Amino acid sequence: MARPNLQVALDQDSLEDALGIVKQAGPEVDVVEAGTILQLQEGIKAVHCLRHMFPDKIVVSDTKCADAGGTVAKHSADAGANWMTMICCATIPTMQAAKKELTDLQVELYGDWTWEQAKKWREIGIDQAVYHQSRDALLAGEVWGEKDLNVVKKLIDMGFKVSVTGGLTVDTLKLFKGVPVFTFIAGRAITGADDPHAAAKALRDEITKYWG
Repeated sequence: MARPNLQVALDQDSLEDALGIVKQAGPEVDVVEAGTILQLQEGIKAVHCLRHMFPDKIVVSDTKCADAGGTVAKHSADAGANWMTMICCATIPTMQAAKKELTDLQVELYGDWTWEQAKKWREIGIDQAVYHQSRDALLAGEVWGEKDLNVVKKLIDMGFKVSVTGGLTVDTLKLFKGVPVFTFIAGRAITGADDPHAAAKALRDEITKYWG
């Protein structure tokens, strides 16, 4: 079983803060993400900066694109992104338009998506999905559990490379032991730490402990 990637999600309000964090954590992660909040505040230049800082790492443009798929994907690709996120409620034509510009798309699973939708995503060649507890759900008291693992496993069985995110910590990673997760995405566990480098290393070490 392949070792899952470790991704840092940068959702700071300022580019200066985000880059200060990722400069520390970057050496320990495989994927760097220009988060939705960061891009709303600073624009696509956040992706440009991450590509410049990390020419050999995977860069994600977390647009959660819902419309104008071709245009948003082209801007993300031109800025240096490898992957871009699409919201699960986006139409199939929107996803297809984005896929013409940037072939590696990730569908963000929020709300009341269906397995029939997931089947259609696979039919048009999308093979990445992001399953998570939203920030609002976590604040409302939801926790990771068996129901989440069952969904992740079913998505994997459908042929998706599944990334998981939402309040992940060193302690929660062991819940996924034995599951071929593609990427663990950590936000505040890294970005909110006093020492982002040490926090990222602790997560990487825990991933290595269970996946080798």
